[in-house]
Amino acid sequence: MPRTQHTSRLPRYAALVLLALPSASAAAVDAGTGPLGVTVTAAATARSVRVGALFVAGRGDHPRGGHFCTASVVHSPRHDLVVTAAHCLDGKTEQLVFVPGYRDGVAPYGVWTVGRWFLPQGWTAGRDEDSDVAFAVVDRRGGEGVEDVVGGNRFAAGTVTGATAVTLTAYLNSREEPVSCTDLPRPDHRTQQRVSCPGLGGGSSGSPWVNGDGQVVGVLGGHEHGGATADVSYSVVFGAEAAHLYDESAGCRESHVGSS
Repeated sequence: MPRTQHTSRLPRYAALVLLALPSASAAAVDAGTGPLGVTVTAAATARSVRVGALFVAGRGDHPRGGHFCTASVVHSPRHDLVVTAAHCLDGKTEQLVFVPGYRDGVAPYGVWTVGRWFLPQGWTAGRDEDSDVAFAVVDRRGGEGVEDVVGGNRFAAGTVTGATAVTLTAYLNSREEPVSCTDLPRPDHRTQQRVSCPGLGGGSSGSPWVNGDGQVVGVLGGHEHGGATADVSYSVVFGAEAAHLYDESAGCRESHVGSS
């Protein structure tokens, strides 16, 4: 089941976990120090508000229930870049907006218009699951870039899978506040990695995998658009193609691998 599906239900177990765990546990997991493989409501922290939901423009002013994927701010020279999964942006013809830190129908850090996005050649040529990562440039607001407002995590390619645990923060279609889970990534094969986190269903595509050094080392996507079940999630292992795509999108240079 693609993680971008607009209709999804959390597994019964996952719903109980999300409702039962106290807020202190959520804070611990968001800091990367909590129990592994447990999904909780994400605490609002300086790091978690760098993650946001994607909407079709027009829903950004009345966003409740209208988000379809997750994206997050990554550091760039122009302070205007977000990363998500390629399958979240591929084929979109509508104007899109990014809402960082979105909760319960409120956009506390503004609504940011997506101006241009970049897809890797491996994706545009054949929807290669090993190329399921994309970057989007968002327009400035009042002379500021989105990174000036919420900060940005470093994008990192070429890291060793599982060197540290990663924290995923995701906007599920079925919820109006983000959830998070920390787990130790495991290689699935040379170009894919996976984590075991319950309940990461529709809407979680594009969620950043942030390691212990504050680097984005994956985004939820890849194998089967993120996985056939909501309890095991995948990401492309960022290599040369992802690094090249970041370089091009961060400089906002024209490229045959970018489309919008």
